[in-house]
Amino acid sequence: MTTTRGLEGIVATQSSVSSIIDDELTYQGYGIDDLANHARFEEVVYLLWNGVLPAKEQLQSFSDELQKAAFVPKEIFEQMKAYPITTVHPMAALRTAISTLGLYDEEAEEMNGEANYRKAIKLQAKIPTIVAGFERIRSGKEPVEPNPNLSFAANFLYMLNGTVPDELSVRAFDKALVLHADHELNASTFTARVCVATLSDVYSGLTAAIGALKGPLHGGANEAVMKMLVEIDELENVEPYIRAALDRKEKIMGFGHRVYKNGDPRAKHLRQMSKELTDVIKESKWYEMSLKIEEMVTKEKGLLPNVDFYSATVYHSLGIKHDLFTPIFAISRTSGWLAHILEQYENNRLIRPRAEYIGPDKRSFPKK
Repeated sequence: MTTTRGLEGIVATQSSVSSIIDDELTYQGYGIDDLANHARFEEVVYLLWNGVLPAKEQLQSFSDELQKAAFVPKEIFEQMKAYPITTVHPMAALRTAISTLGLYDEEAEEMNGEANYRKAIKLQAKIPTIVAGFERIRSGKEPVEPNPNLSFAANFLYMLNGTVPDELSVRAFDKALVLHADHELNASTFTARVCVATLSDVYSGLTAAIGALKGPLHGGANEAVMKMLVEIDELENVEPYIRAALDRKEKIMGFGHRVYKNGDPRAKHLRQMSKELTDVIKESKWYEMSLKIEEMVTKEKGLLPNVDFYSATVYHSLGIKHDLFTPIFAISRTSGWLAHILEQYENNRLIRPRAEYIGPDKRSFPKK
């Protein structure tokens, strides 16, 4: 038996949802550059779940379904008010809320394809309402109900802030959602597939995925990037800070990726959005600091930025609190998780790898 730590290089399943081949990311065969430049998030969700881009009428119908399903049972928010609001991490709150949400779905245990697709609609629609609602509650405010006249991206920013967002903010956030929607068999997606391969329900699969995304080596990286930028604070501090970190052999968050050799193809889109947004809020130092860090880390370590590095300054520029970065990642990645969950159900086999035993040789229990 051959052991591969972290399952690196192991092909665990077949999937049509997304691919990473020769450093190019595709969703159902469409390149990420095309989708980032031309597609709305709702189109991408439909594509991931159905394998084709929606026609105009299909997109409108799908968007309408998401809008209608965006309302969350009031009991979820009432329970949130009982959380230890001052100490709980938003990802822990989200994990709990999604699990609880399944209790209010009469179809939660129905396992046929139609019911699972309906549950996918509900979960994709409700997760931004939950994230925004939690932020409002911990800020001492009441949750804002979804606005059926707004797009998916605009609606989240509206529910978060209570005001209709400007066009640039919506475009930036929508693009970030598209770029984070799926990424082949990453840790959280694999977790979701392992969970539902036991024929557990969709809510369990999503809860498991959120638990995996919570870790700083996965979804929490962009929050760590912003923490680093805040610590550096000014452009002239970048070089001594990064130099000292490299000397201590510390990991610089937001750089490198196990599956890319020539850089993450998503990073350039967020780099551009970071430049535009930091200019608008007159805090271009965040972008300039990021560029300097990229230059140093690439020169010293040969590592290129991944999608997390510039998404940090994009979300910061949108006025989003730093510990909400990972829940926002979850809002987007829910589309990919659900695509993989639906695909797993269609051709299921229990996922049960083996472990190489390295403990003591066989021993006899001592006689008394």
